[in-house]
Amino acid sequence: MPVRFRTAERYARALAAAVAAVICLLLASNAGPTAAAGSPAPAGESAPRLGEPASVQR
Repeated sequence: MPVRFRTAERYARALAAAVAAVICLLLASNAGPTAAAGSPAPAGESAPRLGEPASVQR
């Protein structure tokens, strides 16, 4: 027969899971690129425009 947990224990487990989920989401959101999406490319580099194929430098 399954063991029944107390109500307070169930809420504590749910709160711990929610805190862990928030921490994981915060860590994942900070793992992206450091430059903003709309920022210009650094000097000496040019980003391809939309619709243009990217060139390969050799």
